[in-house]
Amino acid sequence: MPDSVTEAADVVDVVDAWMQQPNDRFMRQPWLETLVRWTGMDRHAPPVRDTIAAMDRAGVSCGLLSAWHGPTGPLISNDEVAAVVASHPDRFRGVAAVDLTDPMGAVREIRRCVRELGFVAVRVVPWLWNLPPNDRRYYPVYVACAELGVPFCTQIGHTGPLCPSEPGRPIPYLDEVLLDFPELVVVGGHVGYPWIHEVLSLATKYPNFYIDTSAYAVHRLPAELVEFLRGRGRERVLFGSNYPMITAADCLRRLDELGLDDEAKGLFLSGNARRVFALSG
Repeated sequence: MPDSVTEAADVVDVVDAWMQQPNDRFMRQPWLETLVRWTGMDRHAPPVRDTIAAMDRAGVSCGLLSAWHGPTGPLISNDEVAAVVASHPDRFRGVAAVDLTDPMGAVREIRRCVRELGFVAVRVVPWLWNLPPNDRRYYPVYVACAELGVPFCTQIGHTGPLCPSEPGRPIPYLDEVLLDFPELVVVGGHVGYPWIHEVLSLATKYPNFYIDTSAYAVHRLPAELVEFLRGRGRERVLFGSNYPMITAADCLRRLDELGLDDEAKGLFLSGNARRVFALSG
C-alpha cells in the first residue's frame, strides 16, 4: 500500500482552491451541525500544523485560505487569514471576504486585501446571506474584483447547512452577473449539484467562468462534470477540498478512477488554479 495520496496518484503538485483555517468562532456556528453529522469532523479548530500535515499527505503545495463574513459580522476575518499566510507564505494564499451591507467599505477592504496583503481572490457565500449573486449588493464587489484583476469566488449548488439552496442556483443568477461583467473571472465552488447542467451550460457560454470541486471526493463527482473535465472542459475545472470539512487526501483517494490523461490531471490539480489565481510555481 502506498504511504500517501501523492504516491498513489503520482501527483507532483496540487493547489487546493478552497480551504479554511477556522477559528473557534467559526466552528461554533450552528449551521455546521449537518456537516458535523455527515462527516464526523471535530468541532475544535485544527492548529495550523495539522492543516499543513493534511496538505502534505495529499501533495498540496499551496492552499487558498478563505475568510468568511456574514450578516452577523466576520467569522474568519481577513486579518486572521493574513496572519496565517504570513506565517507560512510558501504554503498559503489569502481569499478575502467582505460585508455586503457596506458597499464602500467592501470596496476599500478588497483593495486593502489585494494591494497590501497580497490576497488573490474574493469569496462571498450566497447561502450565508440568503442573497443570490445578481443582487445589487454584490455589484460593488464585482467592480472591485474586475478593477484589481482578481477572481470572484462563490458557492454554487445546494447547501450542506440547513439554509435555502436557491441562492446557489446558477441560472438565472450567475448568468446575469457574467453578462453584466464580461471582464470578471468567476469561480463557482462545490460543483453546483443538482443544477449540474446549468453549471456546464455557463462554462460553455462564458470563457471566464470556472468550476471548483470543493466539498466532493472526486469519485462522487457528477458523471457529466467528469466527462467535461476529461475533454473540452479540462482548462475550466479546479481542484478544491473545503478543508477541514473534508481533507484533500480523502478527496483525491480515488483520483485514478476519473480516467484523466496526464494533461487533464495536471490542469485539474494545479495548472488551472495557478493560471486563474496568478500563482507562481
